[in-house]
Amino acid sequence: MRVTIAGVELRSPVIAASGTFGYGVEFEDILSLDKIGAFVTKGLSAEPMAGNPSPRIIETASGMMNAIGLQNVGVRAFIEEKLPKIRQIRGAVCIANVFGYTVEDCIEVVRALDQADGIAMYELNASCPNTSHGGMVFGTDGMMLYDLVARIRRETQRPIMVKLSPNVTNIGQMARVAQDAGADAVSLVNTFLALSIDIETRKPRIANTTGGLSGPAIKPIAVRMVRETSRAVAIPVVGLGGIVCAEDAVEFMLAGATAVQVGTASYADPRAVEVIATGVRSWCRSHDVERVRDLTGAMLSA
Repeated sequence: MRVTIAGVELRSPVIAASGTFGYGVEFEDILSLDKIGAFVTKGLSAEPMAGNPSPRIIETASGMMNAIGLQNVGVRAFIEEKLPKIRQIRGAVCIANVFGYTVEDCIEVVRALDQADGIAMYELNASCPNTSHGGMVFGTDGMMLYDLVARIRRETQRPIMVKLSPNVTNIGQMARVAQDAGADAVSLVNTFLALSIDIETRKPRIANTTGGLSGPAIKPIAVRMVRETSRAVAIPVVGLGGIVCAEDAVEFMLAGATAVQVGTASYADPRAVEVIATGVRSWCRSHDVERVRDLTGAMLSA
């Protein structure tokens, strides 16, 4: 079940996605963190962020929309209050999600985190659709994305995984930009920019007006994008978008993913990440797959 991403070995290819798993410590008593590959923290910013006003999360057909707005305690509080507890959890592999409105903001976060132990790699958020600056702004502009990744690359020796936005016309091209700028891996996809209207009030159902669509509704599009990206770059691809069962995870791997992330499913079942990781192991046994990494890119032609 072991896979390697940018030199970091994971016990399982199943990872808890950012924004759906808190800071990891909240789930310590719910599931076994040593039975999943890793977890990605909430997006960490240089200063604490309160996020967007409510309502900021709604259910949709086969999915969910959110506009949380990257609420978090800030990088310094994370280092002082959360990270010491994470280091005490046996087998926990922590990936820190880094966010900023500007490149300088992101650099400040990475510089602070680089002084602390207990972090395996960074996931650079270049894709959040729920902020007016940073986030998706970086991930939809090739020049801005290159500048962001290249400057972060100069700041740290830790592996960098860039989280890409699906809200582009050619995600393979954006992945190549990230790779050329020094990324060690890419993760995709983040949520799709969406809108839901209450037809009785004629107002948006989310206070932010638009939000990010996630869940099973987006999975076929995400699988297609993972396949396109895996054929465009030489670095590992981590797939996410609508995974709710082991078979979904296997599908992403067949499309080219080295590992997968589980997000929205954790809202329905806080143990979803561990359940899916165990399910992938069982699926491999029942299908005579000796090494889970052999599934990566093993899709056959129609």
